[in-house]
Amino acid sequence: MDKLKPVRLNVIVPCYKPPEGWEAALADRVFAFQKNVSGIVDSLGLIVVNDGSPINATEDNFNRLRHAIPDVKVVSYEENRGKGYALRKGVAESEADFHLLTDADFPYDMESMKRIVVSLKENGGIAAGNRDTQYYTKVPLSRRIISKVFRWILRNLLRQPISDSQCGLKGFDNEGKKVFMETSIDRFLFDLEFLMLAKDRVAITPVPVVLREGVIFSKVGMKILTTEGWNFLKILFTRKGG
Repeated sequence: MDKLKPVRLNVIVPCYKPPEGWEAALADRVFAFQKNVSGIVDSLGLIVVNDGSPINATEDNFNRLRHAIPDVKVVSYEENRGKGYALRKGVAESEADFHLLTDADFPYDMESMKRIVVSLKENGGIAAGNRDTQYYTKVPLSRRIISKVFRWILRNLLRQPISDSQCGLKGFDNEGKKVFMETSIDRFLFDLEFLMLAKDRVAITPVPVVLREGVIFSKVGMKILTTEGWNFLKILFTRKGG
């Protein structure tokens, strides 16, 4: 990257059933993050994808967000398609040097997000959040089991360069963007698919990240577990066949 060229960063977040008042909370966190990475990037943009949310995602909600952040880009469609689909729609709209994916409540602390950006500037490629062991004390048992199972599979069966595919905080440059846009899974296992597609093509750097205080994760239902089980088999057999 040309060191004299201004560095542009876009933050892309999916929006599905957000809590009341989410617009002001998101704006506050974006401004705090912008301050945190000043001197590292020259401009920071926000892209919000309304993934067919049935609540708190009216034009009034997004107008309040636009009032707080005038240059925010909103992508919206009526049918809920899933986090992977939503983020692909957002990344497709992102014209920047670096692209950072997270959730609308910014569940990881500012220093963790800053470390992702620093890694991108220093290493390029993909900067993938790697959660510490404290993470497991703050999430429901179902999420804890899923995360630990995936870590074991990534290390021992798939021989991936990182062991935490499902961390929701990731960043990448435009080479990483090309790979991300090749993903096809619409729901949660798009992360794993992305990292497996990127292996041996784009540098992947694990970055330690920490949940901010007060974050509460929902339980994972059986319907999601069943769907993602099929998606995992799809990824696994596609890899073996490739």
